[in-house]
Amino acid sequence: MPEGHTLHRLARRQQRQFGGRPVALSSPQGRFADEAAELDGWVFHRAQAWGKHLLQEYRPPNVSSRSSRRQLVHIHLGIYGAFHELTVPPGPPVGQVRLRMVGHDAAVDLRGPNACERYTPEDLDDLIARLGPDPLRGDADPERARRAIQRSKRPIGALLMDQKVIAGIGNVYRAEVLFRAGIDPHRPGTSVSDEDFDAIWADLLALMPVGARRGQMHVVRPADDHGFPSYRPDRPRTYVYRRVGEPCRICGAPVAHEVMEGRNLFWCPSCQA
Repeated sequence: MPEGHTLHRLARRQQRQFGGRPVALSSPQGRFADEAAELDGWVFHRAQAWGKHLLQEYRPPNVSSRSSRRQLVHIHLGIYGAFHELTVPPGPPVGQVRLRMVGHDAAVDLRGPNACERYTPEDLDDLIARLGPDPLRGDADPERARRAIQRSKRPIGALLMDQKVIAGIGNVYRAEVLFRAGIDPHRPGTSVSDEDFDAIWADLLALMPVGARRGQMHVVRPADDHGFPSYRPDRPRTYVYRRVGEPCRICGAPVAHEVMEGRNLFWCPSCQA
């Protein structure tokens, strides 16, 4: 599942591609047909991300930007969802296309999302209320995450994956941030000190914007990158993520693996003792 930096990067790209101009919308698959027909030809006002959620805002053409008439589309890609860029004009749809967006000089197809639905402002308020702070948003309040973590007996490795605690964190950032902080993922939240939390939050503020800007995660410090190959050519180098059994880049101990609350967890038992 894409982590939060991917959604922020996607929102910025769609803003550049479609922002401020009418967009032709359709749903070749049919599951979003009524909504697409209603919004067809409306102006793509803006896109923004909240954690792993993409919000598109549309406004009627020839209406002031201050108008209260707006419509929101909420998209959650899930594990299989993706936007596929097309030539303009696009050819016939390929596969199960939930949403097709065609602008003046850009077009995309959305396939396989968990959710593609119209939202009301109240729906957006409810979404924001149940999400934790997003480190990639300027309005994020880290104190909400600090309180949620330090009041919980769940392991910090599980808390960082809980979107109600911090929005946008996925398996890679969870594993890598805990390694960089030297924190055992099994430690209960109640044992996470202010210093520990500040280190985690500061690292997220440093690493996630890089991922959003470059489109690829960069988590290994230059001093620790000794030319080790990635575990796959199309994936970034990591300290522990998906390196089970391989030597730790710092101490050489085998990287450990287990399943924590249904998700794969990777850590170094020595560096994160």
